[in-house]
This record gives sequence, structure tokens and C-alpha cells, in this order.
Amino acid sequence: MEPTFRIPLGEWVEVGLNWLTTTLDGLFVFIRTVLVGAYDGLDLLLTTPPFWVIIVVFAAIAWWASGWKLGVGTLLGFAVVVGLNQWENAMHSLALVLIGTVVAVVISIPLGIWAASSDRASSVIRPVLDFMQTMPAMVYLIPALVMFRVGVVPGIIATIIFAMAPGVRFTELGIRGVDKEVVEAGHAFGSSPTRILFQIQLPLARPTIMAGVNQVIMLSLSMVVIAGMVGAPGLGSEIVKALNRIDAGLGFEAGIAVVIVAIFLDRVTASFGKKSSGKTGRNA
Repeated sequence: MEPTFRIPLGEWVEVGLNWLTTTLDGLFVFIRTVLVGAYDGLDLLLTTPPFWVIIVVFAAIAWWASGWKLGVGTLLGFAVVVGLNQWENAMHSLALVLIGTVVAVVISIPLGIWAASSDRASSVIRPVLDFMQTMPAMVYLIPALVMFRVGVVPGIIATIIFAMAPGVRFTELGIRGVDKEVVEAGHAFGSSPTRILFQIQLPLARPTIMAGVNQVIMLSLSMVVIAGMVGAPGLGSEIVKALNRIDAGLGFEAGIAVVIVAIFLDRVTASFGKKSSGKTGRNA
């Protein structure tokens, strides 16, 4: 027997989406144009040069960030990606991840600063972040498809929403973890709140914030497969293709490529976090 009372949440959501797509259609077109342009530009930068040039650049970045071991590992890892014939797909996915990460970080760090500076703002932002992280990621694709149509943009939008929460949380945690005596000393010397933020709190919180950026990147990469479901090119589309064909070989090849890209991004960003921690310690 069905209950007589039902909350029409689904109908409310559909009405809200219809209102948004009708009222803010111009804004959505603008966002789509900007994201597609940014993605196409970065994707062109990664896929146009010969693969060995990009691999050498990645290896140099890894070497500078962490040393020769990570540099050599990067060379070998991306050589495997080329050997699996997944190079272009890996670069498509990397472009999507980098665009989603940049936008998520640009949004999340100011939100984290706001949450750290205001208990009231923190009490509002935290439940929203809990909701964003708890909601199944594929649910975000439905309104994204309605507003931005099939392609790379819904994947980027879903990635931003799903991945930005750690950036906000770690930024707030880092700033709140700064020694209060140091902040009070800044006030005692007549520093403005803006100067205290940029010259005391953010530099001391930088290692924690970088850890949050690292998590944003990892969550963005975890959305690659889901982005492939809505037509975004890259390794996700290969995995979706493998699922449709029940092709274990193709799925394993694309999965290994995802792992290699993830390890590269994780080790490089973690190394940058350690470097910033060392510099902060020396400056202190």
C-alpha cells in the first residue's frame, strides 16, 4: 500500500531547473563558451606537440618538484601510457581535470577564507559541503546536462561541484590552525586584517591548503569515468566503451592510464606542499 502523503521534491526540482534554464540561458551559454574554450586550448597544448616533448616536460616538472626518482618514474609511467595507445585519451582527461581543478580551487579557497573568518559563515558552508560530498556524483550530471547539453562541460561542472569541498575544508582548517599568538602580534603591530591574512595566515596555512588542492585534484580525476558518460572525451569514454562492450582488456588499459596520471599529479602536488612547508618553516 502506497503512503497517502508524498513530498513532491522531484517536481520542485524540475520547476526550478526549468526556471533556471529559461531565465539564465544567456549565463549558461557564456559559461559553456568559456569552459569549452579553456578546455580546447589546454587540450590543444597537450596533444599538438609530439608525445615525447610533453613527457619530457612532465618529467622535468616532477624532477624539479621531488627529485630524479619521480622524474624517471614519470618518464617510464607515461611511456607505458603511450605503449597502451592511450596517450591522446590521457591528455584529454588531464585537460578536463586541470580545468576543473583550477575552477574548483578559485572558488574553494575564498570560501575557505570566509569560513575561517566567520563562525556564522562556517556553520552555513559546512552542511552544504556535507551535502555536496554525500550526494552521488552522477546526480550532478542530470542538471548539468539540462543546462549545458552533452559534451565536456557537464563533466567539468560535475567535477567542480564534487571536488571543491576539500579545498574549502582544508583552507578553513589551515587558517584556523595558525597560532593565535602570531595573529595577535600582527594586530599589536597595527597590521590590517588584509595584511594579516596575506602575510601571516595564508603563508603559515599554505601546507594545509596545498594538501586540500591535492585532494581536489584526486577527486577531479575520480570523475573522469563519470564525465565519459556524458560525452566528454578521454579515458572515461574508453572505460564506458569497455563497459558497453564488456571488454576487460580495454577497460584495464584505460584504468592503468588513469592510475599513472593520478600518481603523477598526486606526487607532484604533494611535493609542492612539502616545499611550501619547508619554506614556511625557514621563514618562521
